[in-house]
Amino acid sequence: MAKITAAEVNKLRKHTGTGMMDCKKALVEAEGDFDKAIAILRKKGQKVAEKRSDRDTNEGVVVAGATEDSSYAAIITLNCETDFVAKNDDFVAVAKSILTIALNEKPDSIEDLRAAKFDDSMTVTEKLIEEVGKIGEKIQLSYFDVVSSAKTVAYNHPGYQTATIVALNQNNDDAAAAGRNVAMQIAAMNPIALDEANVSDEIKARELEIGRELALKEGKPEAILDKIAQGKLQKYYKDNTLLNQQYFVDNKISVKAYLQSVNKDLTVTDFKRSSLV
Repeated sequence: MAKITAAEVNKLRKHTGTGMMDCKKALVEAEGDFDKAIAILRKKGQKVAEKRSDRDTNEGVVVAGATEDSSYAAIITLNCETDFVAKNDDFVAVAKSILTIALNEKPDSIEDLRAAKFDDSMTVTEKLIEEVGKIGEKIQLSYFDVVSSAKTVAYNHPGYQTATIVALNQNNDDAAAAGRNVAMQIAAMNPIALDEANVSDEIKARELEIGRELALKEGKPEAILDKIAQGKLQKYYKDNTLLNQQYFVDNKISVKAYLQSVNKDLTVTDFKRSSLV
């Protein structure tokens, strides 16, 4: 049996992030071959992943960021099984590394992001399998989305449980500050769409039907049910679409009015939000 030194074990631990005892066992099994030991640890991760494939991953972190030129922003959600792991600095670091890959590579889909190179030796998926072997929990990259425009802004709410990205039609200092405020608005108020034009026909039909039913139960005349339902739909837009919502800093104005107070032509063109709470 090959003699395994503490320095060799420590080198493998630094390379993989795996515990000392697991690294030593892998090196012993590999008879001191460093690359074989790495492969053994990855196989362990695959076995753990297979065993825990049916586990729920309701915990995790959400992280967002923008490119240096602010023309592109991305947001990802990396899930795990327990809050203990989600709060681990190493887990958060892996999520941030995947976000960096997304910003650099600009993949077209979450499948492409999973297949992207994490480093010279493995893909993002392979890295997550390695992490499964290290921590013993199921890990899943469950969400990825982007926005692009003249100016994008990313906001990470403290604790990495909610994040948002916003695209604006102008790129200047005023737009950056306004974009951050709107990004916080989205995190807090969770709008379903940019404005009424972006609300689906299905949701519109549902809200109109709800409005009619409520008016009917209140004993309103049949002749005015549609008018009442339309009024309730407008209230729904005000509460649930970003540009029509009350601005959280000053509820006397809408988000649209706030943006126009910064610059009469400034507006949001797109946004994304992900949250684990």
